[in-house]
Amino acid sequence: MFIRIVDEGLERLVRAEVPLSDDVGDVSFDVPTTTWSAALSRPTVNLFLYDVARSDHPNPPMRRVDENGTRQRRAPQPMVQLSYLISAWAGSPRDEHQLLGEVISRFAGRDILPPDYLSRPLSSSVFLALVDEDLDRTRSIWSGAGGTLKAAFALQAAVAADTFGWVPEPPLVTGIEGSAPRPGPRPTTTQG
Repeated sequence: MFIRIVDEGLERLVRAEVPLSDDVGDVSFDVPTTTWSAALSRPTVNLFLYDVARSDHPNPPMRRVDENGTRQRRAPQPMVQLSYLISAWAGSPRDEHQLLGEVISRFAGRDILPPDYLSRPLSSSVFLALVDEDLDRTRSIWSGAGGTLKAAFALQAAVAADTFGWVPEPPLVTGIEGSAPRPGPRPTTTQG
């Protein structure tokens, strides 16, 4: 579910901030194949999710008090890295470059996807980073999709997977009952 929420959040950011409204253009997550691109009739931003991997981004354990007043804790959720190849499609290379530049500008200065673009809260923030992509890997993505090489950039989104649920915290220690024997006098030793 978290991948769909991230996808929707990225689309909302593009539509609101590029802007690319529904009546002007499209946002797609399809594989950018030759057949797919031939069917385009409007400006389109493609966010192709080409890789999903574990992320080393830190994610601390969480604590909360539920609606019944019960203290709960949650183990650190594993972080997942979603890698998108983002490209722009329009009637001419000039229009594509302008659209791609607008999209890059919206992501380049962001470390986090604003939560108001998410359809529901996630277990962590969605951390964003533009990354240097290996040119050979980019070429292999385009050739694997059956398309021709195109200007694009790679965006990584690190987000927590909802793996571990909430569990009640053990009760707080407020005191220690019982008694321990009092230590007696220390034996004396004589040296002789």
